Amino acid sequence: MSVTAIIVAAGSGSRMGGELPKQFREIAGKAVLAHAVDALRSHSGVDSIRIVIAPGQEITAKAAMGDRDVGPFVTGGATRGESVANGLRGVADDELVLIHDAARPFCPPQVIDRLLAALEQAPAAIPALPVADTLAAGTDRIERMADRKGLVRVQTPQAFRVRELRAALAKSGGVELTDESSAMVAAGMGVVIVEGDPMLEKLTTQADFDRAEALQGAALVSRTGMGFDVHAFSGEGPIMMGGIAIPHERGLAGHSDADVVLHAITDAILGAIAEGDIGQHFPPSDPQWKGASSDRFLAHAAQLARNGGGKIDHVDCTVICEVPKVGPYREAMRNRVAEILDLPVPKVSIKATTTERLGFAGRGEGIAAQAIATIRMPQ
Repeated sequence: MSVTAIIVAAGSGSRMGGELPKQFREIAGKAVLAHAVDALRSHSGVDSIRIVIAPGQEITAKAAMGDRDVGPFVTGGATRGESVANGLRGVADDELVLIHDAARPFCPPQVIDRLLAALEQAPAAIPALPVADTLAAGTDRIERMADRKGLVRVQTPQAFRVRELRAALAKSGGVELTDESSAMVAAGMGVVIVEGDPMLEKLTTQADFDRAEALQGAALVSRTGMGFDVHAFSGEGPIMMGGIAIPHERGLAGHSDADVVLHAITDAILGAIAEGDIGQHFPPSDPQWKGASSDRFLAHAAQLARNGGGKIDHVDCTVICEVPKVGPYREAMRNRVAEILDLPVPKVSIKATTTERLGFAGRGEGIAAQAIATIRMPQ
């Protein structure tokens, strides 16, 4: 039986404050929504994913997804119920569905295992955790103590047989519910509780984000990649270096724009994430890359790192040449590289040296660059 996962990411995140909704904020260098998508699509039991976003959020959602192939986004409605209904369109009645909040980005695979197993015997299943804290009713002062016996904290993803879920939602008569299991309970349909997980806690406050960032950071290991590139002088200037045009009487020979700095940093990032080299991703035999701007290569490598859950901590590049002088353009190069990588400028280092007139660079035949990238990746 086919399983579709619907990730509801249509909220405005107004309780968090700020202009960017919380599902698009980053944790450990990756958008919250991307974490949620990766957790579900990596499970062998999930066949397809649908992401429900608010009207006008498509550009932001595409940026959050990077190179992930997630299909077309679904436009949500004014309420959660409408958003889920839109996500269910086109899903067959005989399928199974997981409905998940993007604000719970770290779903362990064991929870999905338990949910799908429960659907073999029941029309719906939810993950939940017991209530451990003492409960009390009141606002400014306690008015009464509440009995926590038999109470649980409900999480997502929630699993349903589609036919029964549609029937329950139709019975609800448009009454706005906090989740889909509430509709099943109101319709008198059985909902099985399976063991939830603390990793499924919802991101609601800044403190939640801070804790998630700390947890994800602790799960990352540091990797280092090295890159090297060289181009010979050829033709007329200027020279492209570090993403900027540097005036010079001679240019550099290369299939693309021959930017030795961006090429070296690109290879360093690809090395750190074990994704081959620049020639594998942008082969010089492919005519589409002739004369191409190398910022595309660097941005691609950075996105690959982020798609894998990586966080670029620092890049350092040394230019090796007699001419032109790098010093006057150093800060402009740092700023441009930082812009391409979406990093703070202090995380980018550009420096230069000569070979004391030795070798091809010393003879003024070309320019070389070597780079190191430090990236934290999931273990």
